[in-house]
Amino acid sequence: MSAPAAPSPLPTQPASGAKGAPAKIAVTVARGDGIGPEIMDATLRVLDACGAGLEYEFIDIGERVYAAGHSSGIAPESWNSLRKTKVFLKAPITTPQGGGFKSLNVTTRKTLGLYANVRPCVAYHPYVRCKHPGMDVVIVRENEEDTYAGIEHRQTAEVTQCLKLISRPGCEKIVRYAFEYARSFGRRKVTCFTKDNIMKATDGLFHKVFDEIGAQYPEIEKEHWIVDIGAAKLADTPGVFDVIVMPNLYGDILSDVGAQIAGSVGLAGSANIGEHGAMFEAIHGSAPRRAGQDLANPSGLMLAAVQMLVHLGRTEAAERFHNAWLRTIEDGIHTYDIFDAAISREKVGTRAFADAVIARLGQKPTKLAPVAYAAGRTGPAAVVEIKAASKPVKRLVGVDVFVDWDKPGRDAASLASIIEKATGSLELKLKMITNRGVKVWPEGFPETFCTDHWRCRFVHKTQGGTVTHAQVVSVLNAVAAAGLDFIKTEHLCEFDGEAGYSKGQGE
Repeated sequence: MSAPAAPSPLPTQPASGAKGAPAKIAVTVARGDGIGPEIMDATLRVLDACGAGLEYEFIDIGERVYAAGHSSGIAPESWNSLRKTKVFLKAPITTPQGGGFKSLNVTTRKTLGLYANVRPCVAYHPYVRCKHPGMDVVIVRENEEDTYAGIEHRQTAEVTQCLKLISRPGCEKIVRYAFEYARSFGRRKVTCFTKDNIMKATDGLFHKVFDEIGAQYPEIEKEHWIVDIGAAKLADTPGVFDVIVMPNLYGDILSDVGAQIAGSVGLAGSANIGEHGAMFEAIHGSAPRRAGQDLANPSGLMLAAVQMLVHLGRTEAAERFHNAWLRTIEDGIHTYDIFDAAISREKVGTRAFADAVIARLGQKPTKLAPVAYAAGRTGPAAVVEIKAASKPVKRLVGVDVFVDWDKPGRDAASLASIIEKATGSLELKLKMITNRGVKVWPEGFPETFCTDHWRCRFVHKTQGGTVTHAQVVSVLNAVAAAGLDFIKTEHLCEFDGEAGYSKGQGE
């Protein structure tokens, strides 16, 4: 078994204290909600016992902060601690149900630029039952973009939308981080998961950047899978993968899948790495039903704390902590969630599990592979250089006008007739109407189900002609004058002569 995923260093390493001893490092800590306070207290006890040399700045997050009127779950003054220490050890929180409340995880990752989410999925067979003994996969998830931009709109009575945003710099950062991670930790292969057979522009960009950057790492094997069959392969035969890099949504889902088939989501830690800071957390939730019962497994947060120690260069403490944890698991000291009478020796609660790890500090596992962290080992650098690319020549060639229209029969030909009559004298002409991405005019099929949300594509009457903003405004004025409710526009642009938009049938 390889060592756990180790996140990258901060720009500066800790200074030495008196008589050559490492200076204490300040870390921001949040105890969270539900089982959070219990597993955090257990983790901090082991950190102190293993000689981590940390001092803690505690902040309040979660339910109480939401209730105090802070919709993000964190008070404004708490950001001062995060920006000062640049390291955040966070227990899980409970986000209130209903609208108006933001995910603190997403807010923290995006606000502090923590673009890389590193989630090891490791099996501990035979001491923890799992689907795939020997599994050791690291999922590197992009953390800031994709549908997690959180930009959503209800546009008609029937249709809502969520914008999927993928940027070239965002792709370059996460893909390079994945390859640097593989290089730093001797991993043999990096695999990319996307759905670019369907989302050719967004996922297509991620795949393209993966190929471009992967070529710069000839010693590392690289491959691409379509995410659906890749997910099936991960669940069935994870041994064919090593490091997997993917956009935000896929990475969120599949890192949980990977952790569960490796043994338990409750055993998985997570590192969130950026140029200006890092956050470490268990990947599971706050489990309020188990709160206050001394039952929760603190292992996910403990392994996240090990990642944090490696990140800070405290590799000796990380090694002591991690090997003691492995020995505890190997000795059959298990919490209720992984306890198995045929395998485990003793069922313990949260506090007793921490006691068992502390009692084994200085010991190593004898059957599970012990970890050995090289002194000063901190993983790949989080500061990733983005080379400025030459600006492509951008040309406006059309516009998609989205219309809320709900007349009896929802006949696309009737909508086209209204639009053509209103815009017939303009320089832009109606070329196509789609409904939920399916062309319904011209030459649509009567069997196609239509909602009240229509995309109407306009191009210049002169084939290949350049469109101006004034011409787009003229179309919108004409559409509005015809009594149609336009709800959104999207410009159709070419970049260096290449279409920067999805084309419809026959285009």
